[in-house]
Amino acid sequence: MKYLVMVQGSQADYDAMSGKGSEHSPVWSEQELQAMFAFMGDLNNDLSESGEFIDGQGLTEPAQTRLVGIDDNGRPVITDGPYGETKEVLAGYWVLECESLERVTAIAKRVNECPVPAGSPTPPVVIRPIQEGGGEGVDCG
Repeated sequence: MKYLVMVQGSQADYDAMSGKGSEHSPVWSEQELQAMFAFMGDLNNDLSESGEFIDGQGLTEPAQTRLVGIDDNGRPVITDGPYGETKEVLAGYWVLECESLERVTAIAKRVNECPVPAGSPTPPVVIRPIQEGGGEGVDCG
């Protein structure tokens, strides 16, 4: 079965990685950033070697987000920047093919072992099974 494994984050986390810490997200040193990138690289390599890795990417900061919606009159509404009402955003993801929910849960637990600076929040990792088939049950309007 295929799964989407998502790591949550916030604009404050991205700010801390670029040198602007806060009380909830201390500044990351260059060594801490390199340790995180090395950890994620090793994880991706292991998942590739096991044949479970399909895709995975880190995403840019929420400040680079564009939200596209429709207003009450059916006109497009385009908003740049982070979502005002959302604290946590998708920071990165993997698409994995795993034999069981238990296996993908073990991988998600490993993601939580990623090194971070002392005092940094531990971002939640969300697992969602990917619906197989031709999009049955998907309503696009």
